Order: sequence, then C-alpha cells, then structure tokens
Amino acid sequence: MEKHFTHLHLHTDYSLLDGAISIDKLIEYGTAHSLKALAITDHGNIFGAVKFFQACKKAKIKPILGMEAYFTEDASIKSPQNKYYHLILLVENEIGYKNLCKLISFSFKEGFYFKNRIDYKMLEKHSEGLIVTSACLGGHIPKLLME
Repeated sequence: MEKHFTHLHLHTDYSLLDGAISIDKLIEYGTAHSLKALAITDHGNIFGAVKFFQACKKAKIKPILGMEAYFTEDASIKSPQNKYYHLILLVENEIGYKNLCKLISFSFKEGFYFKNRIDYKMLEKHSEGLIVTSACLGGHIPKLLME
C-alpha cells in the first residue's frame, strides 16, 4: 500500500499575519511534490475556498477545506477574562461545508469580540459533517496540558 501525507493544518496568505503562501504557490508545491491532497485551514475564514477548490481540481489534487476557528466556551460573554482558543474544523462533506458556513456567520455576527469566535453550543448544533482537531499550542486541550 502506497503511503501519503497531507498537512491538515496549513495557513495561506488569507490568514493575516500568520500565513504567507498564496494558493497558487501552494498548488505549485503540491504538483511539484506529487501530493494527492492539500488542505487549507486559515484563521477564522474560508475566503480562499473557491480559488483553492478550482486550482486543486485543475491540478488533479484533492482539496480539503477547513478553518482554524477561534473557540470560546461561551461566545455571549464579551469580556477579556473569557479566553479564546484555536480549534481546527475540517469539512468532510456538503453538510459539513454548510455547517462551517453557519459557524463562520455566527462567529462574525454574534460571537465577535476582538476575534470572530464560536462556542460549544454552536459547535454542538452545527457539528455534523465536520472533523474537529485540537489545533496547535493555542488549542484548548494543549493549553490545559501546559497548565
């Protein structure tokens, strides 16, 4: 069986001040290294989704769409003491894409406090079709482990 590796936590230049690679350069890299799939998980948005999907399809690379969400226990609390964490949300299917869009909409319209945040209640309500991982050292689980 042939083995493949795919980065599932990757920021493009749509992650302001965090990602540097453009989608075109990412696809170029994927093609040059014969990657079977590529994922993008930009901070708090999927602004590059259409361009990413179109470029991946043209290059015959499987696109995996995701987002590194800003996550808090209760987004209705607008206080500096209410910390936020990072959480990776990967789209598994069409329902997952629709749910991710609902979460993003909520994060900007109702959860916004310095960052566009989601919370446990919204994630539970719109989790179908999404794969959730603990993200980076800024994730809730890694933070608890570090404490």
